[in-house]
Amino acid sequence: MKAYKVLLIRAGISLTVLLALLIGCGGGGGSSGTGSGGGGTPSVNGIMSGTAIKGPVSNGMVTAFSIDNGTMGRQLGTGQTDTQGNFSMSIGDYSGPVLLQMADGDYMDEATGSMMSMQPTDVMTAAIPFMAAGSTMSGIQITPLTSMAQNMAQDMPGGMTQTNITTANNAMGRYFDVGDILHTTPMNPNVNNSGGGANQDMRNYGMAIAAICQYAKDMGVPNSSSMVTDMMDDAEDGRMNGMMGNTQIKMGGGMMGGSMVMSSNAGTSGLAGAMVEFIQSQMNKSGVTLQDMQALINKLQASNGLIQ
Repeated sequence: MKAYKVLLIRAGISLTVLLALLIGCGGGGGSSGTGSGGGGTPSVNGIMSGTAIKGPVSNGMVTAFSIDNGTMGRQLGTGQTDTQGNFSMSIGDYSGPVLLQMADGDYMDEATGSMMSMQPTDVMTAAIPFMAAGSTMSGIQITPLTSMAQNMAQDMPGGMTQTNITTANNAMGRYFDVGDILHTTPMNPNVNNSGGGANQDMRNYGMAIAAICQYAKDMGVPNSSSMVTDMMDDAEDGRMNGMMGNTQIKMGGGMMGGSMVMSSNAGTSGLAGAMVEFIQSQMNKSGVTLQDMQALINKLQASNGLIQ
C-alpha cells in the first residue's frame, strides 16, 4: 500500500506538468479567458495553504488530489514546502473533499536533533472534508496525526467520504486530546520556551509528534518517517494495537528485514512512556513539564487503543 501511494504521487506530478504546459499554450483569450479582455466568465481559482510538520519539513512536495466516490481522484495542484514547512498551491475550480499528500523533504527529528530525509516509501497525508470552488483555505496542517486519520478514513466503509473524513479527523483529535488536528498548529518542543505561547491543544499536538519520534529512537528505527508510516498502518482499522487488520506490522516500514514487529501497545502505553522520556530529555526545550502533559500521558497509558 505504501509503494502504491508513492507511485500515484509520482504519476500525478507528471500529469500536472503536462497539463500546465497545455494550459500555458492556450493562454490567450477565448471563452474561458479572464480579465477585461477575456470576453467570457472569469475562471475560479481556489487556493490551499498550510504547513507540513514532522518537525517542519523543508523541500517537500505537497500534492492535492480530488476525492471521487471515496477514493483518490485526479491531481489538482502541487506546492513545495519552504524551510519552515509552509506550502501554498492553486487547485483551480474544484469543489469537494481534498486529499493532500506530502513526499520527500528533510526535517529535524525531534527526539535526536538529527536532520533526516523522508524515505521514498513514506508519505504524510491529510484529508479535508470539503472545499468550496474558488475559496481560500489556509492553515492546513499535514502531520503524523492527520496522516493516521486519513488512513483510517480510507479504510472505513465507503472510503474517504466527507462524513468518514470528518469522523476520522475528530476521532484522532479526541485520541490525542487535540480539538482540531487539521487547523491546530503543533507546538515545536525543540524551540526554546515554545510552550509558553501555546495552548493545551498545541502542546498535546507537538508532544504527540515528539513521542512518535522518541518511540522510533527507542526501538532502533533509523528514520522516524518510517515510524509515522507504521503508525498510519496501525490506525487504519481504527485501533492502535500493532496490527493492520489481521496482519502484524513490521517496524520501520518493513525496512528492517522483518526482524522486529510493532508491539501491541506501541500506540498506547508505548507512546505514553516515550512522551515521558522525551519531556525529561534535553531535546525538550519548550518549558512544558510532565505536570503539564500528565492528563494525556495518563489517557494513553490507560487506552485500549480504540480510536473513537
